[in-house]
Amino acid sequence: MRRVVIGTAAVSLALTAAACGKAGDDDSDGGNAGDSKTIGLLLPDSVTERYAKFDRPFFEAKVKDLCDDCTVEYANAAGDAGKQAQQVSSMITKGVKVLVISAQDSAAIKSSIQSAVDKGIKVIAYDRLAQGPVSAYVSFDNVKVGELQGQALIDALGDKATTKSKVVMINGDDADPNAGQFKEGAHKALDGKVDIAYEQSGLWKDTVAAQKMSAAITQLGAKNIAGVYAANDGMAGGIANTLKGAGVSGIPLTGQDAELAGIQRIVAGTQSSTVYKAFKPEADAAAQLAVNLLEGKSIDDLATETLTSGSGDKVPSQLLTPVSVTKDNINDTVIKDKLYTVQEICTAAYAKACKDAGLE
Repeated sequence: MRRVVIGTAAVSLALTAAACGKAGDDDSDGGNAGDSKTIGLLLPDSVTERYAKFDRPFFEAKVKDLCDDCTVEYANAAGDAGKQAQQVSSMITKGVKVLVISAQDSAAIKSSIQSAVDKGIKVIAYDRLAQGPVSAYVSFDNVKVGELQGQALIDALGDKATTKSKVVMINGDDADPNAGQFKEGAHKALDGKVDIAYEQSGLWKDTVAAQKMSAAITQLGAKNIAGVYAANDGMAGGIANTLKGAGVSGIPLTGQDAELAGIQRIVAGTQSSTVYKAFKPEADAAAQLAVNLLEGKSIDDLATETLTSGSGDKVPSQLLTPVSVTKDNINDTVIKDKLYTVQEICTAAYAKACKDAGLE
């Protein structure tokens, strides 16, 4: 496992006469052109639960904690790479000094990042390693994420994990470099231990994943599928519905992101595992990097790894450690970290399953 260093020290910033700004809304004009303490935050889609519920508020709160007169300008690409490129242009016009971006399409955003850098803006790749001259990258060890997913599937299969056991793999969107790393890690865990009989991309969409699962059932036969690798919880939801509709139950189904619905499916037994990537440490790390870069401070003690992006750029990187979550450790992970309360997980529909799982 790679060595991980997470910066937690607060940054002391000299006060200026600038007024304290508040976080901007999606695509707001902001009126911040020339503001010397403006940080832009661009997130990729509104479908994945984590971005609006966790990443944005955690990032904004940490920036405010580190720099009480900093302003955060926010926009969400809603799954549209072209829209995200326009949002970068808007951030340049608004006068942001640092841009934190989780790329909808890591290759397509390269020219936009170059335009920002040409204007003297420092760019941080968040969660997904964008191409182009970015100053830093913060994410999780994504190959390790895939390994955890694959191993969780093997563990759930138990003595059914044989080279004759047919497994379906529904991977993420190829435009997201993380998807390839998840896939790489999963294959490390699965290859040679099971038969990956059907493998397709679900594009990070539950509807597409459901369609691909339906095709896999048609091709392989419902009774012949031993387990399913789904690269995230959103797709796992679509797959779980398809399996239920086909009368398939009791087989392992992976996920990722520890979404509330995914945790509830784990409690109910329709999903076997997810991967918890603690959102607050990641958002906090990005905020610390952003404030350091805004103030011209070193990030050497924060971004201690070096990764190579798809464009060949060597990027100082800060990598955090993911955790596999099954029914056995929900209490010790997402509940302990106050990501969710027992009450949020154990709604009326899951009351009996929660009691059986010891969540009360």
